[in-house]
Amino acid sequence: MGAASDWHAQPVEEVLQGQRTDLQGLTPEEARRRLAEHGPNRLAEAPPVHPLWRLARQFHNLLIYVLLAAAGVTAAMGHWVDTGVIVAVVVINAAIGFIQEGKAERALRAIRHMLAPHAVVVREGHAHDVDAADLVPGDVVLLASGDRLPADVRLLQARNLRIDEAMLTGESVPVDKHSEPVEPTAAIGDRFNMGYAGTLVTQGQARAVVVATGARTEIGRIGRMLETVEETTTPLLRKMATFGRWLTLAILVAAGVLFVFGLVVRGGSVEAMFMAAVGLAVAAIPEGLPAVMTITLALGVQRMAARHAVIRRLPAVETLGSVTVICSDKTGTLTRNEMTVQQVVLREAVLTVEGAGYAPQGAWSVQGEGIDLPDLPARWPLAHRLAQAGALCNDASLRETQGHWQLAGDPTEGALLTLAMKAGLDLATLRQRHPRLDAIPFESEHRYMATLHPDDAGGRFAVVKGAPERVLAMCSHEAGGEGADRPLDAAWWQARIDEQAREGRRVLALAWRALPATHSRLETSDVDQGLTLLGLVGIIDPPREEAIAAVAQCLQAGIRVKMITGDHGVTASAIAGQLGLGEGLVAMTGPEIEALDDEALREAVRRTEVFARASPEHKLRLVRALQANGEIVAMTGDGVNDAPALKQADVGVAMGRKGTEAAKQAGAMVLADDNFASIAHAVEEGRTVYDNLRKTVTFLLPINGGESLSLLVAVLLGVALPILPAQILWVNMVSSIALAMVLAFEPREADVMRRPPRAPDEPLLSGFVLWRIALVSTLFLTGIFGMYEWSLAQGHSVETARTVAVNTLVVMEVFYLFSVRYLKAPSFTWQGVQGTPRVLMAVGGVVLLQMTFTYAPWMQALFQTEGLSVTQGLQVIGVGVAVLVLLELEKLAVRRLKLA
Repeated sequence: MGAASDWHAQPVEEVLQGQRTDLQGLTPEEARRRLAEHGPNRLAEAPPVHPLWRLARQFHNLLIYVLLAAAGVTAAMGHWVDTGVIVAVVVINAAIGFIQEGKAERALRAIRHMLAPHAVVVREGHAHDVDAADLVPGDVVLLASGDRLPADVRLLQARNLRIDEAMLTGESVPVDKHSEPVEPTAAIGDRFNMGYAGTLVTQGQARAVVVATGARTEIGRIGRMLETVEETTTPLLRKMATFGRWLTLAILVAAGVLFVFGLVVRGGSVEAMFMAAVGLAVAAIPEGLPAVMTITLALGVQRMAARHAVIRRLPAVETLGSVTVICSDKTGTLTRNEMTVQQVVLREAVLTVEGAGYAPQGAWSVQGEGIDLPDLPARWPLAHRLAQAGALCNDASLRETQGHWQLAGDPTEGALLTLAMKAGLDLATLRQRHPRLDAIPFESEHRYMATLHPDDAGGRFAVVKGAPERVLAMCSHEAGGEGADRPLDAAWWQARIDEQAREGRRVLALAWRALPATHSRLETSDVDQGLTLLGLVGIIDPPREEAIAAVAQCLQAGIRVKMITGDHGVTASAIAGQLGLGEGLVAMTGPEIEALDDEALREAVRRTEVFARASPEHKLRLVRALQANGEIVAMTGDGVNDAPALKQADVGVAMGRKGTEAAKQAGAMVLADDNFASIAHAVEEGRTVYDNLRKTVTFLLPINGGESLSLLVAVLLGVALPILPAQILWVNMVSSIALAMVLAFEPREADVMRRPPRAPDEPLLSGFVLWRIALVSTLFLTGIFGMYEWSLAQGHSVETARTVAVNTLVVMEVFYLFSVRYLKAPSFTWQGVQGTPRVLMAVGGVVLLQMTFTYAPWMQALFQTEGLSVTQGLQVIGVGVAVLVLLELEKLAVRRLKLA
């Protein structure tokens, strides 16, 4: 039946022949035969992954294996409470992953429900309402305003037809449709004789022939693309996986070396050396890290939600902080998605109109000189007449609801109503003064609209608005500023039209003609010649003011912003310039993207900031090209066509207000206000989350390092362990987690959006962090072992010495917490000493728990501890203060020498 890609290039007769049908439609018998051949007009649904298998996959992670091993070790030692805590951490993490993964695959199901449930089909010359699933290629269908297209169709006849294709193309306004062939190479957005499944008829009627159903439709093709996109892992998960592998290897090697050394060199028993190795493993494993990491991410989610960014998958919080490129749709995200008249072109001058959207606030000016509104009718009467004409030849309406102006009708006509109100006109009074007597509605064939009205002298006049080239052809004169008409200078006006187009504005021409008082009906012959041109209006969907500021903030933060849109290249380039993405930008178009292989596209994305007329495949290729260059990519989108790229991106950002369900399910984040500025806020929060995660790692690992080194040194020296494994678990699962958790609440640092993005390949444990871990681990080793040996030297029992060592460890943690809140900045400030309320509460809680651990009889029996004297307590506190002082001196040296 012909190639699916050719239907738009063929005349109607050839399309009908290729589909082996005619305007009378198929016979019921032929329809049944084709239904058996092509299958139902629905998208196939892949069998879902079994929930048990999805749950099992949550445990396939080395860090989880390490935690499970820790649980096994503690169970073998008989510490069932500790085993339960560790297992609970693992189960909670698995449950979160299980729930989030279940949501991720709903994107396909959301697309499957976008085909229309019913359709009006012509069979043997009679119209029938049938289930859309029964449509077959070759069926002739009837379309009317409000219908959602049931399949991909080639238009046979179209009258006044407009289709909203934003979900597929990103086009900001409904597209005028006709039945004439177009170029074979036309992009989807330029195939004006085609309609696609799931799009919406906003105006007019049509007769069309079905050319593709089910999986062969444009939506079906996008669904297949979505199935081929693999979920990308996040930078944090990649780093944690690497960290888990190295940590596992280090623990196993250290425990093995310790076991062999103690057995061979020290001559210890197998049981004693095995328990020492177990103790080392328990000390080395940061049991609380996954839980604290999850809580840190969850707090980031809460903070982002307060700034209109709803996170669907936890790791996306941190990924936002490492984003190096944001690929943004234009319409509604960077722009207001509200058409606005920016310029009025008259023969004598170009007037600029300020303001954006449909709110009637905005001043008039000429060459930078403001015009007082009361003076507009007298100084610029032609501008006033043009604004009146735009309001009269208009089917839209505006109303104010709770301070917001809402449009009912075509966005371009809404812009003309707003222009009239900015000119000081009262729309109700104007329409009462000049009521509409008749109209010629807009149709794509003649590309204009005309209305008939009475004038103040008892006569009649017609107002015409439409495509400038068409209206110019209908005009013989142009209006002058003094009221005197002159012959039309078509070349001069064409030059003004080209200027407006180069600025990315949609251009409308407005004209009028006086008619006799006897006229009560308006015929095409009344307006197809002899009109007087009033002027032009340049209309654009302007950038959001907050988006301009957000783009500047992103560029300052070292994040490149690229616009990828289905709109025209000239419009996209103009908006990009206004947003501050660069001057004189030239958009790369869809056909140009198709002409490049993957390697050439990787080079192109390095130097190009604007991509226009982009199809779903183009968006997916662009994201993959950026990722191949090592970029961490955030991608915004709202339509079905955006879903594959949203899923491929490191962070897919869907629009919450005008986004399709398919886009929301494919994205990792949903913007509640559809505003680019919210992405910048989310990046800021993401960077803060990563800072806090890094502080958490830098806090927990030295504690584990100090504990491990203490046990290792004890075995190497052949002395008793300064801290028992059960006591280590107490510290790790109680005080360490309680103190580490407050780092998740740390406020963002002042320079968070003035730094460049961290390198995508930067390890979680950078050189600076490794140095800090080594230094603090050594300090903790010295404090633990030193205080243990000091107590023994003072004649205290081993139990008392171990109690001193454990309390020294906890006190060093407390003072280290005040230091690690600022990795490089000094902590000896009032804010640093005071801490946040949560820090002080956590410290107070840990002190109470440690007092219970030390002095409660039942805790002494459980953990083999002894009560300490006031003198011993002060000595322990002194060690903590010494650690803080040494670390502040180290920070001072780092800042002075600029080592990090």
